[in-house]
Amino acid sequence: MAGLSSYKIAIMTEHEYYTINIAGIERHLRKMEVAPGVKIAVLNILGDTELVQAAARTLAPKLPKDAQYIVTAEAKSIPLAYALSLESGLPYIVLRKSWKPYMGDVLTAETLSITTNKPQTLFLDEKDRFEIRGKKVVLLDDVISTGSTLQGMRLIMQKAETEVVGEAAILTEGDRATWQNIISLGHLPVFGI
Repeated sequence: MAGLSSYKIAIMTEHEYYTINIAGIERHLRKMEVAPGVKIAVLNILGDTELVQAAARTLAPKLPKDAQYIVTAEAKSIPLAYALSLESGLPYIVLRKSWKPYMGDVLTAETLSITTNKPQTLFLDEKDRFEIRGKKVVLLDDVISTGSTLQGMRLIMQKAETEVVGEAAILTEGDRATWQNIISLGHLPVFGI
């Protein structure tokens, strides 16, 4: 076991990391170049049950009291939506990133994520579309950076005749002034090279 620990430390020292405390949990986020001269500290919550549960416990009491649903985009924020649903008692809906025939008459919006750097389409399936019509929702993401995914989610909610009563994320990133109204647990800077 000692060999495994020293191997992990050796790998971590080959890269740059940004250390952050989220809901009492410390994480070392690897800095990755996403554009020439621009690095971000990448938060990947997939498989990090401890962090997801702590974040959900801390976010749940901050959600608007009149919210009826949580809406998130596929894929990294799905475990957070699930955990937040358990903590808050609110059901959650996932906007998919690919269309499947069973989804029926979908609503769509295009986004451009900083981590994929290419356009993606969000799809709200027909069943969920009618379930949330006229309801109040909180939009949820793991990290809000450029706001493109958030804007795509807002557009779909508008088409679905749904009221957005809050927007939440584990972290915001970049221009802090832009994210003043986001319910979050912290903020990440964007790094120059």
